[in-house]
Amino acid sequence: MNDAADHEPRVVYVTTPDVETARAIAAALIEHHEAACVNIVSGVESVYRWQGRVEIDAEWLLVIKTRAGRLAAIDARLAELHPDDVPERIALPIVDGAPAYMSWLIEQTH
Repeated sequence: MNDAADHEPRVVYVTTPDVETARAIAAALIEHHEAACVNIVSGVESVYRWQGRVEIDAEWLLVIKTRAGRLAAIDARLAELHPDDVPERIALPIVDGAPAYMSWLIEQTH
């Protein structure tokens, strides 16, 4: 990834099975400058197919603000701390944001 693409802002969604896991992942991402901010959202219910069965689970959603160059580090952190075999991790580009906030996001994820 080139330097400009490395700094493109992203919002990342990760679901976790409980608040303890959500907090541990969020704290590690902030501690290691892999995210500028992580929101922990409770009350999420996920419906999905896993190993041929339809599952319905209560989950906690992490909304992670980061930059493209930190996605591999986030994946490594999830491999270390997330209990699921296949944790959900999707990243979307942030196409606009308050200039001061976007600068802060990039600064925090050095």
